[in-house]
Amino acid sequence: MTTPKLRAELDSIPTYKPGRPPAADEDGAQTGPAFKLSSNENPYPPLPGVLEAAIAAAGSINRYPDMACSALTDELAARFGVPAEHVATGTGSVGVAQQLLQVTSGPGDEVIYAWRSFEAYPIITRISGATAVHVPLDADERHDLDAMADAVTERTRLIFVCNPNNPTGTVVRRAALERFLDRVPSDVLVVLDEAYREFITDEEVPDGVDLYRERPNVAVLRTFSKAYGLAGLRIGFAIAHDPVAAALRKTAVPFGVSQLAQDAAVASLRAEPALLERVAGLVAERARVVEALSGQGWTVAETQANFVWLRLGERTTDFAAQCERAGVTVRPFAGEGVRITIGEAEANAILLRTAESFRKEL
Repeated sequence: MTTPKLRAELDSIPTYKPGRPPAADEDGAQTGPAFKLSSNENPYPPLPGVLEAAIAAAGSINRYPDMACSALTDELAARFGVPAEHVATGTGSVGVAQQLLQVTSGPGDEVIYAWRSFEAYPIITRISGATAVHVPLDADERHDLDAMADAVTERTRLIFVCNPNNPTGTVVRRAALERFLDRVPSDVLVVLDEAYREFITDEEVPDGVDLYRERPNVAVLRTFSKAYGLAGLRIGFAIAHDPVAAALRKTAVPFGVSQLAQDAAVASLRAEPALLERVAGLVAERARVVEALSGQGWTVAETQANFVWLRLGERTTDFAAQCERAGVTVRPFAGEGVRITIGEAEANAILLRTAESFRKEL
């Protein structure tokens, strides 16, 4: 029996691997690790007023959502001091990233990004039909911006700069990023992926929105999935100049962002004091975890995100398995390292005990 003909390119596209949740039996009862430190989720419940907004919106799920995301767009425009026409929403920042590829890149074009970086970049690049050009991180697990600029050719259409970088947590600082942007041709779109922007405490790391204002070829990606704790509602946005933002709205999946997500995002933006308090708590836990791991003898990449990175090479899967047996799941990248989300204090304590024990076995 013949099957429908699919694009041959799909054979070489890897499947996105989400962080493993705690194991459960057939009835849904938890049987495995108690804490999930594998997906960079916020361990806190929704911010004040958010759940109430989502519940109210759920009463109208028989109706289509506002396709233009009008209230949220206006809220974001006011929050960032940009024209509403420069805001485009989507199904998480990764959904908007895929749209950016749709509007810029296709067969014969090239897309540049650091590697290792966000796991979705090679997937969505290949789906678009473009050629992925990944540039290795430097010895400090940072973007090698000089090498990325050198990789630009007449076929380059888009460059991703993940800042802070996922999964290493490292950052690109202002002077280096501005030098890089000065080298990139004005007809190449540079996407500053700032999914973890809220966790940055390094004052030398620029806000991408400041850079976008004077550079028409810069777009900024943000999400409500991480600091705001709306990962389950899938909502993100881009801030970009008119031609890019208009193209994003043109390629958006009709009614793709639910009304629950829109109303929850608006309520989240209005709960900024509580957000800042929670972020400060996670940043403090991050510092504690980094200090403890360093004290155990680990080399920890300097992180400005809500996770830490340990380069373990061939011991990566062994470490992940030992963490799982202890009661936490982490995100392994086989043969490279593990990314560990900063979670509840109890989860972090389990992680640190496991790391100390594993370290003694090396």
